[in-house]
Amino acid sequence: MKTDRDLGLEMAAALRYASAWRGKRVVIKYGGRAMAGDEFGTLIDDVVLLRSAGLRPMLVHGGGAEITTTLQSMGVEPRFIDGLRVTDRATMRVVEMVLGGSVNKRLVGMIQRAGGRAVGLTGKDGDLLRVRPHPRSDELGFVGEIEKVDTSLLDQLTNSGYVPVIGSLGVGPGGETYNINADTAAAALAAEVAAEKLLLLTDVRGISDNGRFRSRLTPGEAGELIDSGVVSAGMVPKVRACLTALEAGVASAHILAAGEPHGLLVELFTEGGIGTMIKEPGNPGATGR
Repeated sequence: MKTDRDLGLEMAAALRYASAWRGKRVVIKYGGRAMAGDEFGTLIDDVVLLRSAGLRPMLVHGGGAEITTTLQSMGVEPRFIDGLRVTDRATMRVVEMVLGGSVNKRLVGMIQRAGGRAVGLTGKDGDLLRVRPHPRSDELGFVGEIEKVDTSLLDQLTNSGYVPVIGSLGVGPGGETYNINADTAAAALAAEVAAEKLLLLTDVRGISDNGRFRSRLTPGEAGELIDSGVVSAGMVPKVRACLTALEAGVASAHILAAGEPHGLLVELFTEGGIGTMIKEPGNPGATGR
């Protein structure tokens, strides 16, 4: 049984963490198969708690599963090249409908029902994400690569107590809408707002190396796992997004399971965490992990 002294020490530690994190920005990406159902676990409550504790969370989302389902209901079979969705004009209309509409507004509504304040955006709003066509645009269609990030709108929202909820769309040189990989979008935003942490929520625990779970990796070790093929398929863009964010000055990047109860809080505020953290040695960030 815990004594009053034990409880007091735990409360003191929690207050120290809260003080260290006040005002810090964290970018959280939620998407892929983790979003396939309507169950969001404790994610929404955790995001609202972070905002109420004085942090400035930003939620970036994809919606690939819903896009695929919608296309199939219209008799269109989705196509992919190297993991990127082939996005012709008809597909782009569905992508924008889902990312800028149904998924985005559902997340906004859930945050507000949980007691937070949220504003739904895409990278088109306020020229947040300016993109250029992908080098393979002749095959991929309206798939973009991020060229410029303008976070002035995000600064206004977070300074006013809102949680920005951002769909991974961008605007092209002629004002066209482009589809963007959500991991890439989250990394670019984390870099531009000087986030303390980038957190990618997915449907697996993190990174495993031949059956051994890796709680901590250096950027060099993470790169070697990609080169050796240990990190493969859909995990590759996530790890690359983490490395991009770290190179731009983000203190640490994390990959963790979205379904773990309060996993977001555990990863942020405990020494051990629950996922895989990628960080340069000797960079403590806001906490010891």
